[in-house]
Amino acid sequence: MVDDDETVLVVPPDDVTEPQVSIVIPALDEERVIGAFLDWCNEGIEKAGVAAEILIVDSSSDRTGEIALAKGARVLKTPRRGLGRAYRDALPFIRGEFVICGDADCTYDFRRIAPFIERFAEGYEFVMGSRFAGSIEAGAMPPLHRYFGTPLTNFILNLIYGTRFSDIHCGMRGLTFAALKGMDLRSQSWDYASEMIVKAVRMRLRTVEVPVRFYKDADGRVSHHKRTGWYSPWLAGWINLRAMLIHGADFFVMKPGLLLLVLGLLITLPLSAGPLTVGGITFSLNTMLLGSMLSILGLQGFFLGCMAQSLTDPTGDAQRRWLRAFAFTPTLAGAAGLFVVGLGLAVNFLIAYVGAGYTVSANILGVNHMAVTGLLAIMVSFLTFVSTLLLHAIAALAPRRQT
Repeated sequence: MVDDDETVLVVPPDDVTEPQVSIVIPALDEERVIGAFLDWCNEGIEKAGVAAEILIVDSSSDRTGEIALAKGARVLKTPRRGLGRAYRDALPFIRGEFVICGDADCTYDFRRIAPFIERFAEGYEFVMGSRFAGSIEAGAMPPLHRYFGTPLTNFILNLIYGTRFSDIHCGMRGLTFAALKGMDLRSQSWDYASEMIVKAVRMRLRTVEVPVRFYKDADGRVSHHKRTGWYSPWLAGWINLRAMLIHGADFFVMKPGLLLLVLGLLITLPLSAGPLTVGGITFSLNTMLLGSMLSILGLQGFFLGCMAQSLTDPTGDAQRRWLRAFAFTPTLAGAAGLFVVGLGLAVNFLIAYVGAGYTVSANILGVNHMAVTGLLAIMVSFLTFVSTLLLHAIAALAPRRQT
């Protein structure tokens, strides 16, 4: 028995000594089905021919832990803190090189863990189950989830991260212990599922999907969503979507920012020498102001994307990439030079403006246009200066785990 803060590990008499695989299962008040579930696990372990431990992370107020222990599982007693926290609590007690996760409710068929073991043997680091590639028993998944919620969130995640997952909410999944540890999961609740997938993508883990079987609840069992209330599936969907958006913040600012920056510069710079007439339409100062606004928004979006990547990439590669691209001394020197050029163009206009008797005549119109470009240069230099400081502050104050 090991005591770790509020967690207590209870070990069965016939404990596995050197497991290669750890089946890690959070459980909350599942005494009705936990015995059958562990029978499934043991059958799956025997069929796969692998040395495996079963670790039940138990936050129950019923006999779930007692039954699991009698069936040969290790039981980690923890306070009720959510699914995501359960996996974090389990981390110090996992002994296997590979980890298979899932639910303790006999909805996922743990008699068929062999495909996961086979993929691990092939070198895959993240093995994602897919109910859609496998089978879904009639009545196991509400139509709203099957035909709307899951396909929609699949689409959103695949769009943001450029992936091709078919069932991101499948609870049965496997990964190497090193990958699980490197993910540094922060989610407390249902959103751990999306965070795990997103970080697998960020870490560039070698990933594959395997078909799994999904069954409806056993007679007499009430799912946790139904226990919580009608809003529970909506809440779970929302917090998973929130995790996707937070960890993929760069998607919304980096590439759009670059696009706006390029578009803004293409509009502004050709007008620096003065108005241009194309097809009978004259483009002048108002057009330059529009281009300048787009450039500033775009540059700020790009830098925000760099910061988001530095914070969300578990490998630290993004952070190192942007620190190289915006090395402190050269970047600040470049920003200072750009500021001086912009200030010179603005001062040149000011001198011409005073010399023209404080009026903007046709004689100084070109200088006026150059002044707008100069003001843009000043703002770009300031954004570059501040953003470089923030990128290096992130590296100094929030360094990422090396994996």
